[in-house]
Amino acid sequence: MPESLKKLIDIIAYLPWIWDKTAARLGFFLLKSNPSYVNNFSKQLDAIKSQIRDCVICHWYTDNVDWICNICNDKWRDEKLLCVVEDYLDLVSIDKLKIFRWYYHVLGWSISPINWVLPKDLKFQELFKRVKEWKFTELILAINPNIEGEATSMYIKENLAWIPIKITKLSKWLPNAWYIEYADEITLINAFKGRN
Repeated sequence: MPESLKKLIDIIAYLPWIWDKTAARLGFFLLKSNPSYVNNFSKQLDAIKSQIRDCVICHWYTDNVDWICNICNDKWRDEKLLCVVEDYLDLVSIDKLKIFRWYYHVLGWSISPINWVLPKDLKFQELFKRVKEWKFTELILAINPNIEGEATSMYIKENLAWIPIKITKLSKWLPNAWYIEYADEITLINAFKGRN
């Protein structure tokens, strides 16, 4: 096998949920693809690193010149509600429902000492500052219902105990140890509607 093709397959195999056989198939697919497709694919890979940054408000991704994402720029959202999520895929899963029109805050992950993720590694200070400065009346913790998620929720509640804001969590519609990004739409909608 040519060395450059082998290196490409190794790079593809590094991606999560891609097994060796799938990586090989994708490598050969790219090798046999139209050169303009491969060129465009390569440009888009470069663009995601050079043109996309964290939103300066919510830490979702944006390529807007002011580094404020389309969600934070959306004046039609309910400015009294802030939904806290662990990561970007959770935000995508929730917002695509197009039912809840609130603002978001992306933490980056959940507290997980076993994985060396401590509170200082997440966007907690930015969250606490937003809650203190903005006029939110409800903070919705859309955190995965597992041990790490519980620790994260508790940390947020303890640090905001002195602020008069209603803090809610998803209802038990979302089974324990499930991840928001994998939940079906009906389960997610019911979990948010039944939040307490």
